[in-house]
Amino acid sequence: MIGWRVGVDVGGTFTDLVALAPDGAIAVRKVVSTPDDPGVGLFRAVDEFRQTDGRSAPGGGAIAVLVHGTTVATNALLERSGARVVLVTTAGFEDVLWLRRQDRAALYDLARDHPPPLVAPSDVIGAAERMGPRGVVDPLGDDEVARVAAAVRARRPEAVAVSLLFAFLHPTHEQRLAAALRIALPGVPVVASHEVLPVFREYERTSTTTAEAYLRPLVSAYVTRAAGESTRRGIGALRIMTSAGGSLAPDAAAERSAALALSGPAGGVVGARLLGEAAGMRELLTLDMGGTSADASLVTGGTVLHEGSGAIGGIPLALPATLIETVSAGGGSIASVDEGGALKVGPRSAGAAPGPACYGRGGVEPTVTDACLVLGWLDPDHPLADGVRLDRAAADGALGPLAARLGMTPIDVAAGIVAVAVAVMARALKRVSVARGVDPRLMTLVPFGGAGPLFGCALADALGMRAVLVPPHPGVLSALGLAAAPERIELVAPFHRPLALLTAREVADAFQPLLARAAATLPGATLARVADCRFVGQGYEVAVPAPADDGAALARAFLGVHRARHGHADPTQPIELVQVRVTAVRPGVEAWVPPAARGAAPAPGRRAIVVGGRAVDAALWPLGGLPVGAEVTGPAILAGPDATALVEPGWHGRVHASGAVVLARSGRLGGPAAP
Repeated sequence: MIGWRVGVDVGGTFTDLVALAPDGAIAVRKVVSTPDDPGVGLFRAVDEFRQTDGRSAPGGGAIAVLVHGTTVATNALLERSGARVVLVTTAGFEDVLWLRRQDRAALYDLARDHPPPLVAPSDVIGAAERMGPRGVVDPLGDDEVARVAAAVRARRPEAVAVSLLFAFLHPTHEQRLAAALRIALPGVPVVASHEVLPVFREYERTSTTTAEAYLRPLVSAYVTRAAGESTRRGIGALRIMTSAGGSLAPDAAAERSAALALSGPAGGVVGARLLGEAAGMRELLTLDMGGTSADASLVTGGTVLHEGSGAIGGIPLALPATLIETVSAGGGSIASVDEGGALKVGPRSAGAAPGPACYGRGGVEPTVTDACLVLGWLDPDHPLADGVRLDRAAADGALGPLAARLGMTPIDVAAGIVAVAVAVMARALKRVSVARGVDPRLMTLVPFGGAGPLFGCALADALGMRAVLVPPHPGVLSALGLAAAPERIELVAPFHRPLALLTAREVADAFQPLLARAAATLPGATLARVADCRFVGQGYEVAVPAPADDGAALARAFLGVHRARHGHADPTQPIELVQVRVTAVRPGVEAWVPPAARGAAPAPGRRAIVVGGRAVDAALWPLGGLPVGAEVTGPAILAGPDATALVEPGWHGRVHASGAVVLARSGRLGGPAAP
């Protein structure tokens, strides 16, 4: 089917759509999110696009592929709104979710505790069975299978998780229990750990399996409805974005609900990488600042970084995910005074309903967006999206009580809110860079999202960075990443062996089943092999590319990766291979250069704004509407249809051929813009 590739990202405040036409044209839509049913906002954006922009390109409004980034799984984990789960585990290990890793939530805060697990203690059932590393230790009898099935059925669960000891190596007992439970509870999802995450580490495997069961009824229903609505509209294919930066078909996504927990943020990193390639920049720090939170990530060597584990709402998920550090510093984050009298921003957010006070939708508490409006960075006469206009008087009214409590003027409070938000986001950027041995001063910052470009210069100054890349459509870059996203799956299997004792045949045989499954699941995909290795005695491993079966070459590669990541690698220490992985990728849009404006730059407008506590006269330019080579000197405001950027005093910018604006400290900007 010839038609548009469309990406739709559902955020906390707005739902963003980007469509890429076969001839290279781009269309953008932005509508208010519908938190009660995100699908309403999703298809409202799609329908509005098809009725307007979609008709202007080859194929009319036909959509070949719709890639959706959803927050359904994320919100369910954060709000604890998933299914009631019963967990079946090996008898004697019923407390594994509460024991965790026996670490504290905060090392020096004795009053702080970890968030509770997703299952109640009374809903954990121990099965009298036991597998060991070599196989059966205590057999599982038919009577015990029947007892467990009856005990689970009596609790009337909405979903069931089964996670037994050593099921990742020997799944027979788990398979029998899961089969019996599926017969006893028709229509109730039964999730077995060997199907979700066949790897060692009991706590992480059980936590991930429980999360999958907790999310599956909700996510499956949502994805099924979305697939039905897509079919009804004649859309060629619906794909759902995963946390790993690739997309799945709806039926596969419904069976991998926990893999969607960072669906939207992963699309933003894909979009930033795509724009970086277009601008010739491959070392990027990215910051997606939306209405509720800010997500920091890293692109190095033109490659998006992935992690094998993470946590959402305090729930560990040991699944492949794009490296993302999330902090509560979005445009809707609420400013307040803590018990010690200090100004703080977040974690509470005004979200989409009612939203910041200046949206005029019933919000009364001061937010970051209200502060930006009071400082003059945003134009009250310029609608944000979907008819939302900014009310300066409402923003002043929201900041007034906070200013009175602190004994400050509203302008000073607004500047303070911005400073606190910058500090919070700078810490997130440091955690994804400095904490991993990456020097941010050698990278380019890509701020995006509805609020991100307002803080690009301040964040670059805070981290000592030399350049900022402002996208031509920063408010919808996540949706662009979704539209361009590849199809991607990752398969994993345990393989715990000393590396020095492995033959080439054994290495090849370990990968072969995964390669066959990946090729069958995604025909024509590019397959990549990865080995998870570690020094004997280490608690955690590093992922090492494994293109060949040579154990000695794999050892050398491990030492190189370990030295790069941790600063040391002892070649005399024995190495073990603990897991093998295969990633299959079918590319989406591999390269894209947005059409930049041509001709002469328009005459700038002027507006008084406040930067760094000082009133300045700023030039006003159209973001995305400046021709290639046009130069901008701070202080300046770049106002676009989906976001606004601030060029602070002392910064200078030039429009690249990609349409992006490259900012640098005055005197540091390089040669002429690319043709």
